[in-house]
This record gives sequence, structure tokens and C-alpha cells, in this order.
Amino acid sequence: MKVVILAGGYGTRLGRRTELIPKPLVEIGNKPILWHIMKIYSHYGYNDFIICLGYRGEVIKDYFYHYEMLTNDFTVDLSNGNIEIYKENESDNWKVTLVDTGLNTLKGGRLKRIEKYLDPEMNMLTYGDGVCDININQLVEFHKSHGKLITITGVHAPSRFGELLVENGKVLSFQEKPQTSSGLINGGFMVFNNEFLDYLTPDEKCDLELGAIEELTNKGEVMVYNHKENWECMDTERDVEHLNYLWMKNKAFWKVW
Repeated sequence: MKVVILAGGYGTRLGRRTELIPKPLVEIGNKPILWHIMKIYSHYGYNDFIICLGYRGEVIKDYFYHYEMLTNDFTVDLSNGNIEIYKENESDNWKVTLVDTGLNTLKGGRLKRIEKYLDPEMNMLTYGDGVCDININQLVEFHKSHGKLITITGVHAPSRFGELLVENGKVLSFQEKPQTSSGLINGGFMVFNNEFLDYLTPDEKCDLELGAIEELTNKGEVMVYNHKENWECMDTERDVEHLNYLWMKNKAFWKVW
């Protein structure tokens, strides 16, 4: 089963951070958020990735082309050009297919354009900016159990602000960025049967949620895997700072590896 990661958006809400690099390469710790997402899947044995590129896609290509040198120490012998790489840790057992799916293509069009690289029956799909402590194996088993075309992971979006509990004007408690008490959103981490692709076109205006998923919802072909634990996305500068804080304090809930 292949893991498709949508990594082509502009990331405009991150301001100057994405002037030179695409959003999926913005770092948590010293690794791009894209790397963190891939590590989640890899922990559960899914190591075959297809990355849909768009804005600054050449930078993501360059990152993986030079991956071993960027992630390890090495010696270059300038007399003959030989390079010795010192791998301190076990190498990531990843196969990464990088596909230019267009600068302005919407998510549905990007997925359709990489159809020829997919496994013939079932694949996974997620966004290039969200991390989660989801059990991928349980997600896949849930999808296989219901026989519908697509499963999306429903998550509770964290509040972007601290929440005050107040009684008669007195603050009883303060909770920083609490989970919302109700209401699910699509957190990515989707599984789909390949018949789902029949509802997409390679046109750059082909959307995913407001197109195919909406249509299939009306047909009763969309199921939700309710993830009740932690999920966050890197959407704003505040999110970047918060995720880095969690990583530095060893509180990175998504670090399942």
C-alpha cells in the first residue's frame, strides 16, 4: 500500500518562512514536518511514499536527492571524488516517489495525476502539514472492515488560544490550547479504495473535499475513523512555535517511533 502526501500548497499563512521553502519542509526540531509525518507511517511498516509536489517542489526533490548527506556526517576525498557516509543510526527504509502535480492544482487533481504510481487496490492519503498519534494499523483495519470507498480520520481541532473557566467573574482555571469538546474535522490520514479515483479528474480545478468526498458522502461511501487523542497541524507561525516547543520539551505526542 502506498502513502500519498499532498505537499504542493503555498503555505501563505506562514509568511516569510515559506518564501524560499515549501510548507512541508518547515522544521520541527531539525527535521521537516514532512519527515515527521513519514516517520509516523514508517513506524507501522508503511515505507513506500508518493509526494505530490507543487510550490517549490524542486526544493523537496533536492532534499530527498541529497537525503543521506543531509542526515549523516560524511568525508569527501577530493583526490578521487569518493564519499564515505557515516550512518550513526539505522537508515530509513523509505522509497520516495516525487511527482510534480502542478503549481496551482487542487488536491483532487493532484491525487488523480499520480494514479499510475499507486497500488491497484487500496492506498493511503494525508496532508503535508499535520501530525497525529494515530495507530495506522487500526485505521487500515477499520477501513477494511466497512467496505466503503474512503475512510477519513476525524479529529478534534485544538483551540488556538488558552481557555478560561470563569464563575462570577473569577477565573477558576486556565487551560492552554485545550481540545475542543465537540465537532470533528478531517485531519487527513485517509485510506481509500482505488475506485475513489473514478470521481476525480486531472484538471487543476478538481478539488478533494468539496468535490469527490462531498459527492461520495451523499452516496454513503465515506466513513470516519474517530481519533480521540492528539492531532495538530502547522498552519500558522504560532503552530510552528508550539510544535517546536513540544519537540524540545520531549512532549511530541506524534513521536511514536
